[in-house]
Amino acid sequence: MTTLTNPFEIARETLRLLATRRIPPTPDNYLTLYHEISGTHPSKDAFPEKQLRTLAAALPKNTPEQLRLARQLEEAVKAGNWDNFREHLAQFVSALAEAQKLAWSELITNLIRQWDAKHVGLTAARKRESLDHVLSGAGANPETLFNRLQGLMRSWGQGKESETQTSPETQSSATLAETLSATTVSNPTQAEDLLPELRELFAFTLETAIATQLIESPQLSNDAKLLAADIRGASKLEQMQDFLTRLKRFAFKLELLAEDQAELRRSLLSLLRLLVENITELVVDDRWLHGQIDVVRDIIEKPLSQRTVDDAERRLKEVLYKQSQLKASLFEARDAIKQMLAGFVDHLADFADATSEFHDKLEGCAEKISAANDISELGNVLGEVMRETRTIQLNAQKSRDELRSTQEKVKKSEARIHELEMELETTSDLVRHDQLTGVLNRRGLEDMFNKEVARALRHDTLLCVGLLDIDNFKKLNDSLGHDVGDQALIHLANVCRETLRPQDTVARFGGEEFIILLPETPLADASVALTRLQRELTKKFFLNDNEKVLITFSAGVTQMLPEDTQASVIKRADEAMYKAKQTGKNRVVTAQ
Repeated sequence: MTTLTNPFEIARETLRLLATRRIPPTPDNYLTLYHEISGTHPSKDAFPEKQLRTLAAALPKNTPEQLRLARQLEEAVKAGNWDNFREHLAQFVSALAEAQKLAWSELITNLIRQWDAKHVGLTAARKRESLDHVLSGAGANPETLFNRLQGLMRSWGQGKESETQTSPETQSSATLAETLSATTVSNPTQAEDLLPELRELFAFTLETAIATQLIESPQLSNDAKLLAADIRGASKLEQMQDFLTRLKRFAFKLELLAEDQAELRRSLLSLLRLLVENITELVVDDRWLHGQIDVVRDIIEKPLSQRTVDDAERRLKEVLYKQSQLKASLFEARDAIKQMLAGFVDHLADFADATSEFHDKLEGCAEKISAANDISELGNVLGEVMRETRTIQLNAQKSRDELRSTQEKVKKSEARIHELEMELETTSDLVRHDQLTGVLNRRGLEDMFNKEVARALRHDTLLCVGLLDIDNFKKLNDSLGHDVGDQALIHLANVCRETLRPQDTVARFGGEEFIILLPETPLADASVALTRLQRELTKKFFLNDNEKVLITFSAGVTQMLPEDTQASVIKRADEAMYKAKQTGKNRVVTAQ
């Protein structure tokens, strides 16, 4: 058969063969005959839309993750993108496989640690009782046992975090998480046994964890309480379905409320930003307020974090204290100037009165001279004029001296006011920060150290402390000058800020030594972080008159122990740093 090349002729012949062979005119049959007539082969890379759509529709959609996967696969099929389809499916399977791995070694290690830890109000007997309950209730199913042991450790850890006896709300929330995890992996019989407990804990969560957080939305708070009452009394399938419908509507209202609160937060931040900008315009001449404004602006522009807010609070408190000192000093200087000016005005008034009286007496003397008949009378008048002139001269000299004294006092008061203003301007930026490098100073380090230690104890996390010292810094100062040494310190501080994590703290400990606090970091990872900082320092050259100057540092790093103080942990890091110096410099040594 002659091979056709014209598409119209191929299409006509395809339709004829469908009719002749009595083949159903489906798209697949048409495509097969079309390629047969044209002598071509179907593309092996054709996107199997029909098959993939059928596969996506057959997948379960019982969990949020499954619903998200179905939506992603549907979008990939619509776009005809096989790579996206394959990627989403592979990610879901990988996440599912990871979720099914049971890390028993880590679980047992954490369980032993929590067992040995002291929790106020949680005795060893109570721990043993709760552990026996978990083992007896879920010992037959490894996955259920794993999940319930995780929930048990969370409840113990939450008790330690609050440093008080675990509240009923915390216990119930932890138990609810255990029950939910257990229900998803247990068989139907076990799930039915847990339903009464699950309903009660669900109701308790609605009443406490949700209703109490909706104080500003009374209607939603009341809805949460009504839902709690309904789930307690739900025993039939129809009641459960009705509760599920109302719960979905309630969740939708909560989502709308969250959007409204987010919009409200954005509006408040915008309003605060506008107020800050206007304050900036109003205090152009009051430079000592700029430090406070910069702190507030940083909080507005960056994502809110507890560390940032706490740092701003401490800085503003000290600035406000300095402002009160300045205000008192300004009032004192103002009162002193007022008193000096008042005294000077009084002296001027007295001088004016004396001058007026002098003129009156001169007029009297002139009349006496006009009426004098002999020289003896003129002598008496001349003596009186000399006495009055001497008196007015003494008064003028006294007023001049007092005026000069007042002028000197005013100059001293103005100098004192200027000194206080400059001190406050500096203090607003340097309350807790090093003046040269801009990182925390010793005082700021002490505050941040105490806060990080408290946070590590509450959350039962690790805290590592590193101490680094610039190599050959004295030689650098001697050869290039102290100004270059200062610039080298500033360069190191900038590289630290750019390389380390936002939650890490950098402080200047003294001279060329810096302290770095690394929260939630194991000792090995802390050592890696400081080594990475060394590499970055060699990449980002320090320039002096356009010449590269290599700066390196030696560091010691150690992990904070429960019995450690700030002095003891820094001493241990310092000893490790000296070992790094002695073994060749430009290295990191860990202190076990």
